[in-house]
Parts: sequence; structure tokens; C-alpha cells
Amino acid sequence: MSEKYPNLDSYVESVRDEFEQKLAQFVEIPTVSMQSEHAEDIERGADLAVEYLKAAGIEDAEKAKTEGYPCVVGHLIRDKSYKTVTIYNHLDVQPADRQEWNREPFKFYKDGDRYEGRGTTDDKGPALTALYAVKYAVDNDIPLNFRFLWELEEEIGSPNFDSFLKARAEEFKTDSVLISDTIWISRGKPAVPYGLRGLLSFTLTLETGTKDVHSGLTGGAARNPIGELCQVISECYNARTGEVKIPGFYDDVVKASKEQVGSFLESGFSISNFMKAHELKSVRFDDPATIVKSIMSLPTFEVHGIVGGYSGQGVKTIISPRAEAKISVRLVNNMNGEKTFGLIKEFINTLNPDVKVNYQVSSPPFLGQFEGPYAEAARDAMKFAFGTNPAFVREGGTIGSCTSMQNYLKAPLVFLGLSLPEHSYHGPNENYDWQQASGGMKMFTRYFDTISQL
Repeated sequence: MSEKYPNLDSYVESVRDEFEQKLAQFVEIPTVSMQSEHAEDIERGADLAVEYLKAAGIEDAEKAKTEGYPCVVGHLIRDKSYKTVTIYNHLDVQPADRQEWNREPFKFYKDGDRYEGRGTTDDKGPALTALYAVKYAVDNDIPLNFRFLWELEEEIGSPNFDSFLKARAEEFKTDSVLISDTIWISRGKPAVPYGLRGLLSFTLTLETGTKDVHSGLTGGAARNPIGELCQVISECYNARTGEVKIPGFYDDVVKASKEQVGSFLESGFSISNFMKAHELKSVRFDDPATIVKSIMSLPTFEVHGIVGGYSGQGVKTIISPRAEAKISVRLVNNMNGEKTFGLIKEFINTLNPDVKVNYQVSSPPFLGQFEGPYAEAARDAMKFAFGTNPAFVREGGTIGSCTSMQNYLKAPLVFLGLSLPEHSYHGPNENYDWQQASGGMKMFTRYFDTISQL
């Protein structure tokens, strides 16, 4: 690999079996934070994470209580004169529907270099990858202190992370934060995100009766809540173009510059690869620049489900008394979730005052810098491990804890993710692979070495 790290390649190969065994144990604990029936699994997953940290030499590791699910924290302060990096990952995962998967989602499967199972790429695999790089750095005397901050509520918007970190901010005093929970656009082109969209979710509910009624007897006179919600939603946005029609929605949006859009396109993006990776039959636009802006730097309005009425085989001619729509908005830099929700609620009230707009959760957007010594260290580390200079992009997803870390730790946040579009992030048949894991260990090692000298 390099004269500076003469045994790095052999180290990475030597830990492969152990890495795979630990990943398998991790994946087979269904740490689904969204479903209360997995509360005990969350605790088991946290306990296992503490074991992993201690086994790697982070003896000061614990399962720390919050008002909700715990965080797993650890500190390895080797020398107070060294710089300190805090490593953030999350260990909770999305739900998984067995019917949508080729195999059992919470069973680990290895097929050559490919690892399949819920949590392999989001975010247990990258968390372990970083941990093995820390072990190499310590064993080879890279002069750096390490803190670990592994969350178990990220997939539900990090509702208790802010208060937890605020109370323990002094304990987590650090020079920088490393986050490995992001996705490249293309396997052949590494990507370093410097911005994340925020998230606002809410539901629309409408009740117009107390029971199902026969459409032959009441149709034409009875109100249809499913149809009325569809009409409201169609007034909120153009489903074909994604353009939001709510007054004031775009007022605070700062457009990406030409230079920034150019960097987005340098990520290796192509419409055909994008469609293939996400198994899309069609997309809204045929211009690559328009698509990268729409997934990286513009807000969204998306409908995730409409519940109500008959959903079995065939047509049952009833009119449902109640319907609910599940909706989210991805927020971009300078947008405020509370303000945006207010605009949406006010607008819907003018359209149909009987529709109840129910707030669910909001996480703010994050925008960092893509210049400076930490960004350059990230660029160098990516090229060192994967042979190609990365593109600096913004990511469409949300990590709610980023703003809390920015506010309380007051240190640069750097994103060095390893997931790929074909890893099916949040989707069925989620997977990770040894190419990304082994490259990631080398990437993190180089990054640790570089920032230790800043």
C-alpha cells in the first residue's frame, strides 16, 4: 500500500474473517428503532457494541442512557497532547419486510465478497470498518486520540440525541468528528458529502363518517376521504415534476452555484446508472444537472402512503369513513422545519379545513465546508485508498444528529462514507462488500494519520 504503512495490506487481510464474524453477529440483532417490539433487541445490540469497543482496546466504553434508546460511547485518550477525533455511527436500522427480500433480512449471508442483511451498509458495516482502522492506528502509533459515539435512534430522527449530547458536551470535547453514514453516487468515483438535507414528516387525516358505507346507496352524496386527500395533495405539489405549489415554500432556499453543481456531476452520476441502481423504470427529468440538483440541493415533497378503504383483491364498492396520507419534506440549507410545517398547515387549511395536519418529526439540514485542511485530508484519504480523487457533493438523506454535534462540539464534521447505490440503502436485500470495507480501513487509516499532524 505505501512505505509509510508497510503492513497495512496484510493487516486488512488478516482481520477479514473476524470482521465478517462480527458483522454477522451485529446484523442478526434486529435493532429496529422504529418498532417498539424491538426494544430488547436495541439493548442487546448496544451491549454487543460495547463488547466490540472493549475488544478493540477502548476499555472506557459504556452503554449510556438517554431519555429513549441508549447511545454507545467510548474514549481512548492516549496522550493529552494528541488531537482527538470523534467517530459517529448509528447502529439502529430500518424495518424489513420479509416478503420484499430474497432471504431473511436479519440473517447474515456471505456470497464471495458480498454481505447481505439489514444493517450491513446502513450503518453497522461502516461502523466496524472504522473500528478496525482505529485498532490499526493505535497499534502503529499514529498520534491521535479517539472517541466513539454510536447512536441507536438515528432512523427515527434522533429525538433524544440533542439533550444527551448537550448534557455531556464537555466529555466529548474534540478537534473533529468523522461520520461514515453516507453514499457514493458511483462505485468508480468516491464522494465526500459536505451537506445533508433535513427532514420534516407529517400525516394528513380526514374523517367523514363512522363506518364503511355502500357506494350504491350513498355514492354521490357521501364524502370520500380518500379522494379528498388525493385532491389536497395534488394542490400541494405537481407529482410529475415535483414542484411544490405551497406559497412561500421556496422563499428561504439558496440555489446551488454553478461550481457546486459541477462538483455534483463529477461524482460519476449518470441517469442510466442511477435508474439501474435504484431499479427505477423512469425518472422525472432527462437532464443530469436537473436530477443531481433535485436529489442534492433542492427540497422535496413526497407522499409515502395513503391508508384507508379496501385494499384486498378485486374491488369492494364501499366508501371508507377515514383516510390518512403519510408525507415528508426534505429540507435544504436555510430552511426551517417549524416554519415550513406552518406554511403547509396553513395552505391545507385553506384547501380543506376538515383535514387534520399532524406533525411527526423534524430534523434540520446541515451544510459544512468543502475546503480547508479536513476537507483536504478527506480528499487525500479517498484517493490513497481508492485511487481516485473524490467529488464533493451534497447528500439527499438526513442525519439528524449532525446539527447537535455542530452546535455542542463546535468542531468540523467530515463525512467519509462507503455505501454505494447498489447496496440498497433502506431497501430490500441491503448489502455491503469487502471492496468497500477493505478500502475503507485503508482510507480511515490515512485520514487518521493526516489529521494527527494538523
